[in-house]
Amino acid sequence: MSSTAVSTPLNISKPWLGGFITSLLFLIVCLSWGTTWLGIKIAVESVPPLTAAGLRFLIAFPLFLGFAVLRKEPLLFPRQSRWFFVFVTLSYFSLPYYLLNYGEMHVSSGLTALLFSGMPVFILIFSAVFLREKIHSAQMFGIAIGFGSLFMIIRSQGLHLDQAEWLGVLAILSAAIMHALCYVVTKKHGSAISVITYNTLPIGIAGLMLLVVGLVFESPAFTSITTRSWGALLYLGLVASVGGFIVYFILLKRLSPVLLSFVFIIFPVFAVIIGAWYEGTEISRDLMLYSATLLAGFAITKLPVKR
Repeated sequence: MSSTAVSTPLNISKPWLGGFITSLLFLIVCLSWGTTWLGIKIAVESVPPLTAAGLRFLIAFPLFLGFAVLRKEPLLFPRQSRWFFVFVTLSYFSLPYYLLNYGEMHVSSGLTALLFSGMPVFILIFSAVFLREKIHSAQMFGIAIGFGSLFMIIRSQGLHLDQAEWLGVLAILSAAIMHALCYVVTKKHGSAISVITYNTLPIGIAGLMLLVVGLVFESPAFTSITTRSWGALLYLGLVASVGGFIVYFILLKRLSPVLLSFVFIIFPVFAVIIGAWYEGTEISRDLMLYSATLLAGFAITKLPVKR
């Protein structure tokens, strides 16, 4: 996605203050994305997955629309990219977020974050396939370490014993793969589209479609939705979707893409700790070891290499 849509009005005269603000924004993104998974977990406690995804996006849509109007950004994709608009709406917003919600009905929020943290690695693989970008030996080594550790995490958590949990794992990995594919296709066909245009109408239409399909197939009882789940949906729509988005693209103006990409390595740590606290589970020594190895492997794939 293009990063030209969000400007940084912060002109800090004192270098130390600028560094402090950048570090604070980085922490905010890590916390925002790290708590997203717990928010999803709480939301689907009393809201079916399709309906939950639709409500989340419909809560976020007015704010995105307001940003688009204030910044005078076009709402429609270029005419020659209308197919790409449909692709983004379906493969970035609609189906993946339903899969994430479904997956979190069966998998812990911390494990969900660890599974999804492999998304940048899938980007690397798809970039090699579709963009003919070379994968270097160090990156291959990191991929092998990461996915080997991921297998050990799943095995150590005993998910092989439960079919529903396996389906949850597959749903989350499928969402990560679809997001990765969408990023690569965006790099090839949508780099000229502003970030706000990229998000606004797709998130609104995806929200409406998901809610309608949820009303038809899930028949949610809105009177049974708990205050906790409504609070989680508001948090996901206003803070995680909109707030995290804004801060992330502000940081794109202040940090190198490689450094900023380590958000994907750090936020799972927050997610595992916060999820274990909420769910009252102990983080085992094996899980800590395999998680650290997993994130280290994925971090290797993101280190700059000599061309």
